[in-house]
Amino acid sequence: MGEFKAVKIAEKVWWVGAIDWGLRDFHGYSTRGGSTYNAYLVMGEEPVLIDTVKAPFYGEMLSRIASVTDPGGIKTVISNHSEMDHSGSLPRLLAELKPQRVLCSAAGKSALEAHFHADLKLQTVADGQETEIGGLKFTFMESKMLHWPDSMVSFLHDGGVLFSNDIFGMHLAHSKRFDDETPDWRREAAAYYANIVLPYSPLVLAFLARFKAKNFPVKLIAPDHGPVWRKDIAAIISLYEKWARQEPSDLAVIAYDTMWQSTALLANALADGLIEGGARVQVMPLKADGRSDIATELLEAGALFLGAPTLNRQVFPSMADLTVYLKGLNRRNLTGAAFGSYGWSGEGPDWLAAQLKEMGVAPAGETLKCRYVPDAAALDAARRLGLSAAGRLLRKE
Repeated sequence: MGEFKAVKIAEKVWWVGAIDWGLRDFHGYSTRGGSTYNAYLVMGEEPVLIDTVKAPFYGEMLSRIASVTDPGGIKTVISNHSEMDHSGSLPRLLAELKPQRVLCSAAGKSALEAHFHADLKLQTVADGQETEIGGLKFTFMESKMLHWPDSMVSFLHDGGVLFSNDIFGMHLAHSKRFDDETPDWRREAAAYYANIVLPYSPLVLAFLARFKAKNFPVKLIAPDHGPVWRKDIAAIISLYEKWARQEPSDLAVIAYDTMWQSTALLANALADGLIEGGARVQVMPLKADGRSDIATELLEAGALFLGAPTLNRQVFPSMADLTVYLKGLNRRNLTGAAFGSYGWSGEGPDWLAAQLKEMGVAPAGETLKCRYVPDAAALDAARRLGLSAAGRLLRKE
């Protein structure tokens, strides 16, 4: 185990997490920028550890703790979330350091017991509970389904630090620890929201309303992934409110796959019509863009068009994968349509149209299908569909 140093983020708070430079997939969402697993050491009269790290990174976390204090002095661990990237090191830490207690939500207790099947010294805290630990005051606030049933946040009154767990996080491995040191954060924050938080957007709005009513004097937001917020706190909260409202824009996302470029020709004609009508367009062929990239673009869009050929009387498999993924993310307030080329049976575009209906996507026009290579009439139909959809987008219908 090499020697790793903690990073001081506030007067009594140190980052003691781990950097996962090689992470490329998280829940099926592409994380080309890697990630961090953020744990925090709070130094009061006795040290308190906020969350742990993914199990393979236990040694890195322990080394960072040891650069500040004797790890054996930790008597309290606060577990804001039971998911394994934050709790994976907990059993080993308990066995080696023997803290007196682990504080978690009631749902967190159930989840941690189901994960590890061991006595974890778990003590539950209630929503809104204030607790003094080592001479420092903490308030706990449940954030259920953001993004697990057990999630909660912890506010340290001394220094105004909100330990927000997965809320306001992002998957980004970086050598720096703060938002103003990571200028590319907006794209990664959007990707994180689009691929993890989006299905729970109504709960985001409810949580933010409850949180604002608390009127905590927040000076830092310390999430469990990505940078600590010290400069753009208002900006990231405002973005969460915007993203949670899921308001449509004039951006149309066209996602498709193709075998012999016929569906691609339809996609390009559709894009031309949208552009002619004044809409913004992002064309995303699956041979170039992954499903999480498409989900990220869709976060601030107003329209979704899905295109596919037919294979063995079924939709093309890659488009089935994308559609199931997008359906689970539950993006609302969209318009769109399905399109595609076929040879003899033509089920692919019809299947996509049915899925768009189930997703609540308002129809921008009829499903567009053509046999084999699109002729001038088929391409003109695609262009006209785009032109009509652009009008709908710009009128915000």
